[in-house]
Amino acid sequence: MAVSQIVLTLVCVCALLWTGSVAQDDEDVVVTTEELEEPVEEVVYTSPTPSGNVYFAEHFDDLSNFKKKWIFSEAKKEGIDDDIAKYDGKWEVESPQKNPLKGDLGLVLKSKAKHAAISSRLDRPFSFATKPLVVQYEVTLQEGQECGGAYIKLLSLGKQTADLRQFHDKTPYTIMFGPDKCGNDHKLHFIFRHKNPLNGTFTEKHCKKPKERIEEPFKDKLPHLYTLIVRPDNTFTVQLDNKVINEGSLLEDFTPPVNPPAEVDDVEDKKPADWDEREKIADPDARKPDDWDEDAPATIPDESATRPDGWLEDEPEMIPDPNAEKPDDWDTDMDGEWEAPLILNPRCEGAPGCGPWKSPMINNPNYKGKWRASLIDNPNYKGKWKPRRIPNPDFFEDKFPYKMADIAAVGIELWSMSDNILFDNIIITDDLSVAARWAADTFQIKRQKFDKDGDTLWDKMMKSMNYKPGWWALYFLYCMVPVLGYGWYLWKRVAEVPTVESLFTRLINYTNEQPWLWAVYVVLIGLPIVLILVFCCGSSSQTAEDGEIEV
Repeated sequence: MAVSQIVLTLVCVCALLWTGSVAQDDEDVVVTTEELEEPVEEVVYTSPTPSGNVYFAEHFDDLSNFKKKWIFSEAKKEGIDDDIAKYDGKWEVESPQKNPLKGDLGLVLKSKAKHAAISSRLDRPFSFATKPLVVQYEVTLQEGQECGGAYIKLLSLGKQTADLRQFHDKTPYTIMFGPDKCGNDHKLHFIFRHKNPLNGTFTEKHCKKPKERIEEPFKDKLPHLYTLIVRPDNTFTVQLDNKVINEGSLLEDFTPPVNPPAEVDDVEDKKPADWDEREKIADPDARKPDDWDEDAPATIPDESATRPDGWLEDEPEMIPDPNAEKPDDWDTDMDGEWEAPLILNPRCEGAPGCGPWKSPMINNPNYKGKWRASLIDNPNYKGKWKPRRIPNPDFFEDKFPYKMADIAAVGIELWSMSDNILFDNIIITDDLSVAARWAADTFQIKRQKFDKDGDTLWDKMMKSMNYKPGWWALYFLYCMVPVLGYGWYLWKRVAEVPTVESLFTRLINYTNEQPWLWAVYVVLIGLPIVLILVFCCGSSSQTAEDGEIEV
């Protein structure tokens, strides 16, 4: 009785605490409501004006300016059917779907499963000389992302970018940067095209994968800020929401590497005919023992075995089915002589066996198998042959891969299975502080509004559930089914006991006889309460932390 009283007391205390916290929450709500009646500072957005050395800046808030600057592609992709080769994806300049700021517009890809391309020329070309390149823009995957990219291309200066109406997937670019995903493969591209100083050809160099996880921006449907910094000392930094997620060297952290190896294998070199790569060989002096019988079988009949009593040696194991009848449509000429199907002999059911008896097989103690000579070290072993190394005829050493092709335009060329991809606040500069001020005037204000308006119960629950409520609901049901099933069984069992006491009293009495059942009740009551506390009363500090932008 003592155990049940203690557990019952704990349950009651938890219930009282929960009731008190709800009451306190109600009081807090009243106070908050009164405070909300007072004027609350609204998040105000003003179209940003870049300051400092800027090569390109676009906030998409001015429709007339957008129509002047941006050019829709009229090209076709090569090597595919004409029906799908056109760049006929639809672009629109519009407000974000969620928590829009007054006056804030963005470039939105409205179509999916279509090729789409759009580009705009820089105010003046960017040359890789003595200052860093800083590229920054925002992406909001308003419908999430199933398969497709949201990256931008910095198009190279030259004849092939003179007419941006012909912008397509093969148009030369200097850098490609931004997020991409298909299935469970999440990427944040940083690719640059490097010019071979010997023959003038270009090769794509792909950056190593980020060490940090980057799955969140593909599913949370929030605006995210992507920043790339490439410096004259050949170092680079990739930031997501102003947090460094990847950094390294252009010379060391790209595949294939910028500089080829100084030496390569000589393709003309051939392995000598007498080159012996065998580390071990059979001992030539070994001899097979005289008593080694290679023909001895692995198993032999057990001579000590005897036939079990009752074995029906004259009875076959299978007999024709006496109840079977020849089908009426059986054609002897076509089908052959009819025979009844075989069935197990019913006389063998009670016997140890039927048919001719044979001794069981056992391992042959004299079996040795095929004789083989023992192995010894090969006195002629020369090691694994490798072709000789010769100077690489294609070798070069570019110590300054930072000096890439000049950038003339920025382009977005995509194919995506998700629509409503919003691009905003693109800036290209050579001063990181300029990009930081631009982000403070745009991205930071957006996130402040999201944090201000997104502090609802549903937003908290969605974030706690990693934006997968269906899987958490399934997991909750999976945990509750056995508990509820046993509770139903226990209730039914107590209800069947004949007595004049009430059902609740019988349940308490039965539980007192089985004190461990109090643990079941605690789970039944406590699990939903714990889940509610996690989702509803989670720390708001995390939200505040997510809203901070480190510049």
